Amino acid sequence: MKRKVSFIEAVMPIIFMILLLGIGYGIYGLRAEILMLISASLASIIAVKNGYTWDDIMNSIVNKLSKTMPAILILIIVGLLIGSWMIGGTIPMMIYYGLKIISPKFIIITSFLVTAFVSICTGTSWGSAGTVGVALMGVAAGIGAPLPVVAGAVVSGAYFGDKMSPLSDTTNLAPIAAGTTLYEHIGHMVWTTGPAFILASIVYTLIGFNISSGNAVTPEKVTIILDTLNSIFNWNLLVLLPPVIVLFGSIKKKPTIPVMLISSAIALFNAVVFQHFTLQQAFEATIDGFNISMVSGLNTENIIADIPRLLNRGGMNSMLGTVLIAFCAYGFAGAIAVTDSLDIVLKKLLKNVKSTGGLILSTLISCFVAVCVTSNGQLSILIPGEMFKNKYLSKKLHPKNLSRTLEDGATVIEPLVPWTAAGVYMATTLGVKTLEYLPWAILCYSGCIFAIIWGYSGKFIAKLDEKDKIYQEYLEEEKNKGGIENE
Repeated sequence: MKRKVSFIEAVMPIIFMILLLGIGYGIYGLRAEILMLISASLASIIAVKNGYTWDDIMNSIVNKLSKTMPAILILIIVGLLIGSWMIGGTIPMMIYYGLKIISPKFIIITSFLVTAFVSICTGTSWGSAGTVGVALMGVAAGIGAPLPVVAGAVVSGAYFGDKMSPLSDTTNLAPIAAGTTLYEHIGHMVWTTGPAFILASIVYTLIGFNISSGNAVTPEKVTIILDTLNSIFNWNLLVLLPPVIVLFGSIKKKPTIPVMLISSAIALFNAVVFQHFTLQQAFEATIDGFNISMVSGLNTENIIADIPRLLNRGGMNSMLGTVLIAFCAYGFAGAIAVTDSLDIVLKKLLKNVKSTGGLILSTLISCFVAVCVTSNGQLSILIPGEMFKNKYLSKKLHPKNLSRTLEDGATVIEPLVPWTAAGVYMATTLGVKTLEYLPWAILCYSGCIFAIIWGYSGKFIAKLDEKDKIYQEYLEEEKNKGGIENE
């Protein structure tokens, strides 16, 4: 006989998982995937104790995974897209012309805009901060600009791109966790990230007016990067066709995967015809990513480290780590879903949360706690996403509200926490302590503020209609949860 689990039994696997990740992953650096599976084992034991069979647990896990497979497939295709855009010269061309607009006179706002542009093009905050970000810090040091402010601008720009780029793993992960689509998610983030971007731009510009540029010139490192890119790739307008296709498909709401595959095919054509790579190299880039060793006649020993750090990326294999952690996280989610443990815990914890604003604030707090405990941005999206998904649907809130809030509370907050991998990386790479650049990483925390404002005011909150397919599927799922007897 299947019995309803008690609140203690429902919350036990969740607390165990948080402690396990906080201590095992956060302190000792143990692999999060195994820790998630251990947590899933405890949840399964509790389920069996209350009358559920192994088949019930497996069906629940498979059900969770089956619903996310289309989105996970998109995530893998994104890896293919990055590899093809890189070897086809698309991303290098965007980086090249992005770097050429550097103006030492307006170093702070330029640092923000250029890093944001490069991060949008590459989908990586670490890569953009570790390359152009470092170069911009060199300019700042040369003109005597306040380094914490410039570092904050670099971090803001890097994470703007990481948050809004369709090539970013977290930008793909958030809609997977919430149950919406990639482009719906990106479009909805405009309402929190857009005002944060404008606010940051205004502040950085105003501060820049009070800085003397002296005799600053473009640093040698940037010049070397530009010259190297120009020697490796051939520029023409057709090289920019792949992102135009993706943008067109997004605006016209065309199916994501076919659009990405067409864009990748054209990028591969560019790689062979204009960049003079072999077809074999082009295919290798889609699987293992682009590598500068593919460039014929290039002496890689004389290449500065920034070039491979900027260009060596992409490929479907690069996304497998994210896919694996998502599989393990949903294994845990399926194990606790079979007993409705999340619903039981959330009903208890959110008993007094009645408004949309309160729900969004609760989600942001949960993401922040997850970041502080797990030190992992991906888990900080997946775990709260699974916890709050049905709560948003029960209030007839579109899943893209949740996916947006997950990124507002997790992705951009991670580099502001000193002990996370992102916080340590940014501080080490830019040479400024996390707590010193934190106040100036305006975009990273102002998005949360706008999310709360819109939540309590009701502005820019997408609602579901009774007839919406997503809401109907939620009602059907809730109806199928019957048949559990109280103990």
